[in-house]
This record gives sequence, C-alpha cells and structure tokens, in this order.
Amino acid sequence: MLRYAFLAALGLIATTDLLSAQTAPTESPPAAAPPAVEPANSIEAMEDPQTGDHWTYELRDDITGDVKSTITNTVTDVSGSEISIRIAQLGNSNSGYQTFDRSWNLTNNGIWRYAPHDGTGIRTPLAVGKTWSLKSTDLNSTAGVSWKRSSTAKVVAQESVTTRAGTFDTFKIETSFQMQNANDPTRKVQAVQQLWYAPAIDHWVKRSYVSRSDGRVRDKSTIELVEYGRR
Repeated sequence: MLRYAFLAALGLIATTDLLSAQTAPTESPPAAAPPAVEPANSIEAMEDPQTGDHWTYELRDDITGDVKSTITNTVTDVSGSEISIRIAQLGNSNSGYQTFDRSWNLTNNGIWRYAPHDGTGIRTPLAVGKTWSLKSTDLNSTAGVSWKRSSTAKVVAQESVTTRAGTFDTFKIETSFQMQNANDPTRKVQAVQQLWYAPAIDHWVKRSYVSRSDGRVRDKSTIELVEYGRR
C-alpha cells in the first residue's frame, strides 16, 4: 500500500534591472536589447489545482538512508471542496487513489476515512507564527478499527528550499500528532511532521515524518520533490 500521497508556494521570480543607455545626439541609436530569457529553473505558477497537475517525489527511509520508492501524485478531479489524486509508484503497475480537501488535508485513502480530515495539510492564509489545532477520527470500517487523533500545527519559518525540481520559497509548518486506539486506549502513537509548502505550485516540496510508540521511533522518513508540472 502506498503510505503517502504527497504537496503549494510563493513563485520564484527572476528580476531584471533595466538600465537606460544615454546616447550623444550625434551617435546612432543603440541596438535593441535582446528579449529577456526566462531562467531554466523558473517556477511554473500552479496556485489553483487543475486536472493533470502532477508532482513526483522520492521517499527516503531516514533510518537506513535508502531511497524506498519514487511516487507520482496526479490530480484526477477537482471540485469546490475536494481534490482527487491518483498515486503511481515507479515499478508498480497498480495505482492508488486519495481524496483531499482544498487545503491538502487527507480525507480518504481508500482504506481509511478521516473525519473531518487527517490534519497533514495547511491552513491559509499562512504567516510565520500562525497556529491551529484539530481533533478528528480515523476509521477503517472494513477492519473495524478506529483511532482518535489530535494535532497542533505552527508555521515556524519561511525558507528557500532546493530540490532536484528547483528552488522554491516555502512556508515551513511543524505539526505534532497524538493518536489513541478507540478500542484499546493503551495503544498510542505520537508523530511529528515537518512540511515545506510552496504556494507557487500549491504543494509541498519536502516533507519529513517521525512516528513513535512506547516512546520509541518506529518510522522516520522524508519525501522530496524531483519533478512537477501541468498537463
């Protein structure tokens, strides 16, 4: 099962100083300046999600240092309240599907339903120092399993982040999660997510995740954007 469907941001804008040349009256006018060339790593604005938008990530196990998989998220449908995503893993012919709200909080991954959502997305408008909290329920009706979830998120910084996909202006958001099994309250999980969200491409360019149970690390991973684009 694909465990993550991973990413938005301020565009990288190239600025050019236009200098006016002074010419003596007796001299010929200067040749016209060549048209400005757009930088190769300029960011294509994707503020509003559209069908066909896609983001490809590498998932790294931070415990072993190994790259575990390459995953592409592709928008299949957009409504006023939801964004549907198809998830494809390199080397695997099967696809998964996930549903998000318009703030990129996961609501349904085909196995689990999150009410109202899982709290892994954003809350606009973003500004350094902004905080928000959430209480929700994770339900796997097929297996008869339910977890109670609470989370607190904070925008801790604005940072420039460089990945193989380019350099992006991002908001760094840290979110802490507490999860407790509804049927067995002794079963608890704590997790921390760090998310670097780039408004210009309406997605995250990097996300790290650490989970613990019984005070011990169980999972530690990072995803980074390697490619993105529009249809």
